[in-house]
Amino acid sequence: MMVLELVAALAIDRLFGEPRHHPLVAFGHCVSAVETRFYRADQSARRQQLAGLLGWALLVLPPVALLWTLLSTLSSLWQGIIAVLTLAFCLGGRSLSEHARAVAGPLARGDLGAARQQVAMLVSRDTRALDEGGISRATIESVLENGNDAIFASLFWFALGGAPAALLHRLANTLDARWGYRSARYENFGRAAALLDDLLNWVPARLCALAYALAGHWLAAVRCWRTQASHAASPNGGPVMAAGAGALEIRLGGPAIYAGLQENRPILGCGREARPADIPRALALLRRGILLWLLVIALATLLQGVSA
Repeated sequence: MMVLELVAALAIDRLFGEPRHHPLVAFGHCVSAVETRFYRADQSARRQQLAGLLGWALLVLPPVALLWTLLSTLSSLWQGIIAVLTLAFCLGGRSLSEHARAVAGPLARGDLGAARQQVAMLVSRDTRALDEGGISRATIESVLENGNDAIFASLFWFALGGAPAALLHRLANTLDARWGYRSARYENFGRAAALLDDLLNWVPARLCALAYALAGHWLAAVRCWRTQASHAASPNGGPVMAAGAGALEIRLGGPAIYAGLQENRPILGCGREARPADIPRALALLRRGILLWLLVIALATLLQGVSA
């Protein structure tokens, strides 16, 4: 039953993508309101951290509790329907693919200006001076890392704890995207959002890295994962991107401009430099990894049924 729900949610996301009026837009307004109410620049670091933790709890826990309560009152049929729709809401596979292909198209035509504009919608770095290789790297990094955040982690938490767990991860990940920056404003206020997102993504990220390795060049992926992941700033992005780059046998990372400052990121992966043609290869790797996850979950469910 769970495998059917996973497949159904993935199919809905694939066919329809994100709705025009996405519920996360309303959630974003709530995030802004809570931040305005709780953030105070003149507070001590400790008070800012506590305020951020309280804001996180107020934004994430009530919707999750409401969904759990709703599901407990419904019949099995409606539980399944609501669960599938919730997971489809949590997924962002079609959106990620569309954004990546919107970059690949102009790159293939040699239109760097349009490609820079499109990749700016995927990454937070300064894209104005990126060359063909830089645009390709940025896009592939986004595909690999967001493949975990927007797909693998949601599938993992749904398989582990159902729709409420998947929703909890999705909202926590959204809050990390808003508050999880290392800046003067969010260094303390956003610490809880960043740490909780890291915690919720720790296992899914490593399973995602494993899926990339199995779906690509296994030895290169495992070697890059083992030797390079710890060099990355993100404890979860490191394994995912190192294994993904190794699976594709390309190099990612390197210098990038953030808020006007150059950040010298470690080189991840192996082999040649990334090229525009590697963007669809990264999307194909992501699809194969998802299929492997579904097969493993189906097999585990079958074995569980046989042993019961």
